[in-house]
Amino acid sequence: MIELQQTAAALYLASGIAALVGLTLPSRQASRYAVVGLGFGAVAQGLAFATLHRLDTVPSLRSLSLFGSFAVWVGVIFLLLLVRRIRLTGLLAAAGPVAFLVVFLASMGLENPADSGGRVEGIVPHAHVLLSSAGLSLLGGASLAGLFFLIQHRRLKRKTTSSRLPSLEALDRVNRIALAVGFALLTLGVLTGPPWLYSVSGEFWSGSEHEMWTMMAWGIYAGLTAARFVGGQGPRQAAASAVAGFAFLFFAVVGVGLLR
Repeated sequence: MIELQQTAAALYLASGIAALVGLTLPSRQASRYAVVGLGFGAVAQGLAFATLHRLDTVPSLRSLSLFGSFAVWVGVIFLLLLVRRIRLTGLLAAAGPVAFLVVFLASMGLENPADSGGRVEGIVPHAHVLLSSAGLSLLGGASLAGLFFLIQHRRLKRKTTSSRLPSLEALDRVNRIALAVGFALLTLGVLTGPPWLYSVSGEFWSGSEHEMWTMMAWGIYAGLTAARFVGGQGPRQAAASAVAGFAFLFFAVVGVGLLR
């Protein structure tokens, strides 16, 4: 399982390099290799998850390494689905190295028994972790698209926009799709949290820092989603909101846990 995770990390890094070459030269063949590299990386990760039970010490569902690795996998699959219809070579150049870093560090963590806790049984705990990590991943994708949108928008105002990067329309479309699906998944993840807690402690709310920060992050995203799809928020404002919102969400879900 560890070897497959590291193989996936290597493929993601190669994909990012190929995408960067495709942007620099430019080269359509290198861009195609980038997509192929992402695809093989996703396959390697899928096989790694399928063999998870073979580890001497199976990671706990609370394992940050497992959470991050699964989030990357979902994000890569989402990106692969999008590149079939939208030209996103610029995003691949950024997503590849990010996926490499997260999966590589996660593979190192999965080798460390200290990162593993007791096994958790039941559908609800698994649903909570999978839905939450998937939601975090797609909202991260919305943030990445938003960041590229702001870069392109700034270049356009200076009349130095690059045709090698995705268009503003393509980036805005990615932002919309990722925000809609990501918020729905995050909501389901939040809803499955209290039943898991109740099965462990007999209460639906413990008032922990993680719960409070997560609920604040969910509230912020509820407002951002409403502003985008109901309030008529413009693409540039939505892009900036996606970047800021994910920064808060990432701290709430990951940062607070690391600081405890």
